[in-house]
Amino acid sequence: MKRRMKYTDEPLGTLKPVRDFLPPPDKLVLKEDQVKVTILLSKKSVDFFKSIARQHHTSYQKMIRRVIDIYSSHYRSGA
Repeated sequence: MKRRMKYTDEPLGTLKPVRDFLPPPDKLVLKEDQVKVTILLSKKSVDFFKSIARQHHTSYQKMIRRVIDIYSSHYRSGA
């Protein structure tokens, strides 16, 4: 059984507006061009990413893609 929230009519004290720090919706969607590739990876590498992804409730494919993106960005900026 859920407990019901009991609201009271007490004073809230001094309130202060919070500055809007969130980016606009069009900046939240980071859609990059993607290319579908077929690649063979070692079983132990895929098992590693699947295990970590399961712990963080995400996709192992997204994690692998992010690793490759970070790697390529690092070496692209140094070239």
